[in-house]
Amino acid sequence: MKQLSSAQIRQMFLDFFKSKGHDVEPSASLIPVDDPTLLWINSGVATLKKYFDGTVIPKNPRITNAQKSIRTNDIENVGKTARHLTFFEMLGNFSVGDYFKEQAIPWAWEFLTSPDWLAMDPAKLYVTVYPKDTEAKRIWHEVVGLPEDHIVPVDDNFWDIGEGPSGPDSEIFYDRGQSFNNVAEGNPENYPGGENERYLEVWNIVFSELNHLPDGRFVEQPHKNIDTGMGLERLVAIVQNTKTNFETDLFMPIIRHTEELSAGRKYGASAKDDVAFKIIADHARTVTFAIGDGALPSNEGRGYVLRRLIRRAVLNGQKLGIEHDFLYELVPVVADIMHSYYPEIAKNQAFIQKVIRGEEARFRETLAGGVTLLNQTIADLQANGETEIPGATAFKLFDTFGFPVEMTQEYANDNGMSVDMTGYEAEMTKQRERARAARGDEQSMGSQNKLLMDIKTPSQFVGYDDLDVKDAKLLDIITPAGTVAKLDHGTAQLLFDRTPFYAEMGGQVADHGEIRQADGTVVATVSDVQHAPNGQNLHTVTIQAPLAVNATYWLSVEPIRRKKVSQNHTATHLLDSALRQVLGEHTHQAGSLVEPDYLRFDFTNFGQVTPEELRQVEQIVNEQIWRALPITWREMPIDEAKKLGAIAMFGDKYGDIVRVVTIGDFNQEFDGGTHPHNTSALGLFKITSETGIGAGVRRVEAVTSKEAYEYLTKQEDTLSATAHTLKLDQLDAVPHKVAQLQADLKAAQKTVEGLQAKLASQAASGIFDQVETAGQYSLIAQAVSVAGMNELRQLADQWHDKGSSDILVLATAVGDKANLLVAVAPAAVKAGVKAGDLIKAIAPQVGGGGGGRPDMAQAGGKNPAGIPAALAAAKETVAGL
Repeated sequence: MKQLSSAQIRQMFLDFFKSKGHDVEPSASLIPVDDPTLLWINSGVATLKKYFDGTVIPKNPRITNAQKSIRTNDIENVGKTARHLTFFEMLGNFSVGDYFKEQAIPWAWEFLTSPDWLAMDPAKLYVTVYPKDTEAKRIWHEVVGLPEDHIVPVDDNFWDIGEGPSGPDSEIFYDRGQSFNNVAEGNPENYPGGENERYLEVWNIVFSELNHLPDGRFVEQPHKNIDTGMGLERLVAIVQNTKTNFETDLFMPIIRHTEELSAGRKYGASAKDDVAFKIIADHARTVTFAIGDGALPSNEGRGYVLRRLIRRAVLNGQKLGIEHDFLYELVPVVADIMHSYYPEIAKNQAFIQKVIRGEEARFRETLAGGVTLLNQTIADLQANGETEIPGATAFKLFDTFGFPVEMTQEYANDNGMSVDMTGYEAEMTKQRERARAARGDEQSMGSQNKLLMDIKTPSQFVGYDDLDVKDAKLLDIITPAGTVAKLDHGTAQLLFDRTPFYAEMGGQVADHGEIRQADGTVVATVSDVQHAPNGQNLHTVTIQAPLAVNATYWLSVEPIRRKKVSQNHTATHLLDSALRQVLGEHTHQAGSLVEPDYLRFDFTNFGQVTPEELRQVEQIVNEQIWRALPITWREMPIDEAKKLGAIAMFGDKYGDIVRVVTIGDFNQEFDGGTHPHNTSALGLFKITSETGIGAGVRRVEAVTSKEAYEYLTKQEDTLSATAHTLKLDQLDAVPHKVAQLQADLKAAQKTVEGLQAKLASQAASGIFDQVETAGQYSLIAQAVSVAGMNELRQLADQWHDKGSSDILVLATAVGDKANLLVAVAPAAVKAGVKAGDLIKAIAPQVGGGGGGRPDMAQAGGKNPAGIPAALAAAKETVAGL
């Protein structure tokens, strides 16, 4: 076998399939685009779904890629097995309705065994097949020449994710030899496909030949596909002959740098330390790439996963004696390892380090809080004679403070206690169910639509220059029942040889308009335009008069709607550049919507955007409008466009020829949308809102032109109405007047509080004399007439200063609510009296509940009539202590 670096292996794979006529698809962002079924991109095929379900027909049906991926469902196994990782690269080759088993299988064998490529020993390769897939078995045996004893039937070799494409698969395994056996001889798992370390899965070839229908049936797929996946890390481990993935050149530089940061620990010296080294190396790669693609730590979704990984790495750093922030120092190491294929990591290195270091620092503070909570929990449980930490508490420590449950168990064991793991698992199950519910019930991939996929008639979009086409030929009328030659009424989808109607794309909504006969008679209205699988503009229409295939019609776009959408589209380009200028180059688009009446722009940013920054962004955009910059566009080869520095818009895929839109000297982007010819057409730009919509993602909504004027006019009307209410003649006097009123109100509130304190003091004058004996304690239990809980606390402070009794119980009625307060003197607390226990005993009498510290507790209820009963219950409870 050849000795190769990971970078050479990756490139060799892509070069091999490029030699077989495949286009190389760049690795997509780890953050899915328009796919609510995925939290992360988790495979090579995940970014190609639209090709496999027939939504889009690719220019070349042969595709290959090296796709960065994240999977965290087996995070607990990372570092403990040879192969589990959270971040990995999936090498894949794909056929979309082109070649099938006859070529996919021999090509896989050629790449693995040919002297020109990896040159693996064929005798060490085994394959598994689906028992009913006799064709795959035949090709492996008769065409490839693999002995039958190297072909293993496995019932699980069937790829199915629910509705959509599915089919049998064939996995290739590499036999690493007897020394890797981790199960006893004769164990049923000691075979290719079993749970063992000897036979390492290298490659999985999925033969996507069936459609899984909603009713559960499997039917033959119109266009058969090939979907393969080969983990780069596993392949490198085999080629470089390492025991696990972690001894390869993808991980060892990270581990060596971690050794330097640790307190003299060395990889390979201790099995326990090795697990920590591996977890840190894996998580360093994951968080570096995730943040580089725009994910940011948070308490939800992928941000929560990111936060958990960082915290897990920090805790494992502590196990190696690393007590300072260190994970951010590994980012340059990751960038250097991956630079040949992912140069963007080095480019974004400073920002990635900033995010990780900030999260590390916050976690160390949180960790200290978690230790305090855990110690207090243990002390409270021991004081009550309990020996088990509740599962809910263990889960809170994990979920809120990042404590692995193993760490909580260690603390518990050190104190002679245990953890309720059944309760912990129950809480964990609830969390998983919440996560599944948040993702919704969307299908991962739809079924193929053979009718639309087979329509390949070309259609030309001419709407950049013309809003009217008077001689468009109708090529197809598509109904739910199929294509028809003529249709008199109803709704349908139409395809013309030429069209001025823009199809929804890149956030810009579709054109609306009308279809007329030559004499101007309206025969249909266009309500939507989408791209057909082969790229044509497909018009959704409501038919008002007969339409016939091969007839010519006058297509007319609604001009005002197009004009307003185009203006707002230009505004998104200006806004994108302005945000980068103000917030930094790390900011990038995370989605957009361009409507006639407003625009919406989502972008990544670490933290909130300040009002000052928003004003600056707004100012920059308006300056470009007032500069009256020319807007031009032209098509060019993509490499030429990249040399010009044109920006690729978020989530878009580009062919060899791209359209580049240039806005004066301010902005240049790949873009297929429509624009006015000059920025002055926008008139005015105004941001109407800025909010957070997810982990590290902000949303700006804005208006231009007429809508911007109307928005500002409405704001002015509101301000004028406020000025009128305040009896002011000048609008600019409103802020000063409001500030003056707020100061007056604050002074009045202070006076009220002083009067309430005096009233409370007067009320206390007689209360503190009402001392009675209850059991072995002196008690004051009285109802008072004060404003609320704040005044009860003031009375408790006075009681504490006077030392009037061992226990104080106060109650007051405020409207239809009751407030209760219990205070316990230090000596009584020391004797075992707890205010929290007493408040819980009496609160039900007023229809409420409460709690607090041993020396002070309070409660509220909805039944003030129960106050006498609550006071009586207090006396009875204290008497029984």
